[in-house]
Amino acid sequence: MKIAILGGDGFVGWPTTLHLSDLGHEVHIVDNLSRRWIDTELGVQSLTPMDSIQERCRIWREVTGRQIHFHLIDLAKEYERLKGWLAEHRPDAVIHFAEQRAAPYSMKTDRHKVYTVNNNTNATHNLLAALVETDIDAHLVHLGTMGVYGYSSVGAAIPEGYLDVDIETLDGSKAQQEILYPTKPGSVYHMTKSLDQILFQFYAQNDGLRITDLHQGIVWGTHTAQTRRHEQLINRFDYDGDYGTVLNRFLIQAAIDYPLTVHGTGGQTRAFIHIQDSVRCIELALGDAPQAGERVRIFNQMTETHRVRDLAKLVSKLTGAKIAWLPNPRKEAEENDLVVRNDQFLALGLEPTTLAEGLLEEVVEVAKRYAHRIDRSRVPAVSAWTRDLAQKLNRDPEGKALKSVS
Repeated sequence: MKIAILGGDGFVGWPTTLHLSDLGHEVHIVDNLSRRWIDTELGVQSLTPMDSIQERCRIWREVTGRQIHFHLIDLAKEYERLKGWLAEHRPDAVIHFAEQRAAPYSMKTDRHKVYTVNNNTNATHNLLAALVETDIDAHLVHLGTMGVYGYSSVGAAIPEGYLDVDIETLDGSKAQQEILYPTKPGSVYHMTKSLDQILFQFYAQNDGLRITDLHQGIVWGTHTAQTRRHEQLINRFDYDGDYGTVLNRFLIQAAIDYPLTVHGTGGQTRAFIHIQDSVRCIELALGDAPQAGERVRIFNQMTETHRVRDLAKLVSKLTGAKIAWLPNPRKEAEENDLVVRNDQFLALGLEPTTLAEGLLEEVVEVAKRYAHRIDRSRVPAVSAWTRDLAQKLNRDPEGKALKSVS
């Protein structure tokens, strides 16, 4: 297949690009490189050194003989260029990663909230409108988030996207209806993914677009089979309080003898998936495309759930790291349960990678190797969800008053 990977320079986009290229597909990255600009804005770099996207593609071709094509386009701002690119290349599938992906970053200030909504929502809608206008029958696979569901529980497993409900009619009888599972986003970032769902639902029913939406859990790990082939193919690894995912951050903190920072009680239950499983799920979703006129196909892309404090204790036991209990900058419940269905990927043949000491140790080894690149002052999570929380924690919304843990 000819596959366009929008946001292919990112944390999940890059290993997915390599994985699909390795399978023999013709892969095109379309990216505005905004994640690299955000590194500059935040004054923090990936733990792992990253070459330019052009150099990464060159190394891949040198190692494998396969070519990855790169195209610099801003989906959210350059609609006509996007439409022209689609009309020229006419991909068989489009994988959409091109959204600002960090909840803390989306909550830093009003400017970050506005940027996240403008970037994410415009990118998604521009893509949908362009697919309709160019009359391309491409399968669109979008990377969503488990966060659209929220983290509360009603004592039942969260289904894969849809909920069967009974509605009382005017004559008092019951009518059955299938609806999108009610969203309860916990940040502006998660809210944009909830908006994406409505856009997908409309364009699938109105224009017959074939769409798969992957509600993904928190990704951990760094290596895939392809990124191991050459040092310059290594994936980016975020450790800062805005972009670093919780388990990866714990493992980095342990590697540099920094206390594991647990916010609040640590009783929040999260869904997780290893990066290798993430790219495998995208491959499986590509091979199970809906037909034109079908509803949006929704998968829960996760393999296990854990409480944050239990993860901290696991890493502490493995590495000997201490645990630091800090105030929670997020507006969320202190404790929650999370039970999630992921039957569809299991039925398609996914063999989940679960938390194993070997893989955890691999991440710690990567962190130790590049420990000299870590700015310890950027490790704490400092972006407060509300003004009241910022004042309560004695910091401004961007966390500049926070004292580093030592």
